[in-house]
Amino acid sequence: MLSILIPVKDYDCHLLIEELQRQGEQLGLPYEILVGEDGTATNNLVLNAIADSLPHCRRITKEQNIGRARMRNLLAEEAAQPCLVFIDSDAVVEKNDFLACYAAALNECDVVCGGLYHAEEPPYEGCSLRFGYEKEADKRRDAATRNKAPHARFSTFNFAIKKEIFNAIGFDDSITRYGHEDTLFGKELERRGIAVMHIENRLLHSGIEDNATYLSKVELSLATLAEIKGKICSTPLIAAAERLDRLHLTPLFMLGWRCCRKILKKNLLGKTPSLTLFNIYKLGFYIEVAKGKR
Repeated sequence: MLSILIPVKDYDCHLLIEELQRQGEQLGLPYEILVGEDGTATNNLVLNAIADSLPHCRRITKEQNIGRARMRNLLAEEAAQPCLVFIDSDAVVEKNDFLACYAAALNECDVVCGGLYHAEEPPYEGCSLRFGYEKEADKRRDAATRNKAPHARFSTFNFAIKKEIFNAIGFDDSITRYGHEDTLFGKELERRGIAVMHIENRLLHSGIEDNATYLSKVELSLATLAEIKGKICSTPLIAAAERLDRLHLTPLFMLGWRCCRKILKKNLLGKTPSLTLFNIYKLGFYIEVAKGKR
C-alpha cells in the first residue's frame, strides 16, 4: 500500500531507514522504502547502504545533483505502491504508529500532511538563527492551526499522497535551486480543488544548520520566490512587498535596508539573532532580488 520515499543529499539517514523498515514490517500491508541519493558524498553512500540489506528497501543513486524537485518526481515514478509517503532525510521518527497513522488517514483524504517539530534545546552552538525561527514556527504547527489554511501550510517535509494525484501534478522541476517546491505544489492542489488534510503525525526535524549556512539557504529561497512569483497567487512576504508598493514606501524602506544591511546581517549571524530583524532582512532581500538589482 505504501511507498516511502526519502530524497537525500549528503546526509546520513540510515537510522531513519531502519525505523521506517521496522514499522513497515509491523504494518501488515505491502510497503517499500526508496532512498534517492542525489549527488551524495561517498561516506554517506556507505552509511545509507543499509537500505540495500533490508527487505523491501532499495536505493536510487545519482552521481550528479539533479535537484530536490526532480529527485522527488523520480522516486514517485519508481514507486510501486498506490500511496506515497515523502519524508525528508533529516527527519527522526519518534511515533511507533507513524506509518499506521498515514495508512488510516489516506482512507479519508488523498493528501495528508503530518507536520514537524523541533527539540527543546539547540543541538549545538552557532545555530541560533534557524533554531529560534523554527521554535517560534512550532507554536503554529499543530494540526488544528495548519488546517485553517491547509493548502498554504502544505509542506514537503512529511506528507502522504495518492500516487495518481501526485502523478497528475508532480513537483515543478524547473526549480533547480533551494526553496518553494511546497509553495507551488500547495497552490496547484488548491487550484485543482484537491483537499489537503493535516494530522498530528509530526516528525522531529534534526537538520539544523549553523547561522551562516541557513542565511545563505534563505537567500537562495528568496531568489527562487522572486523567479516563481508569477506562478503563485501570493505569500506573506510577497503581500508585504506589495503593500509597501501600494503605499509608495518601497524606495524609503529600501534606502533604510541598504544602509542597515550589514548591521542586520551581523545580528543574524551572531549569538542572539532577532526574528524581527530577520523578517526585515528577508523583505529587503526579496525586494532587491525581485527588482533585478542583485
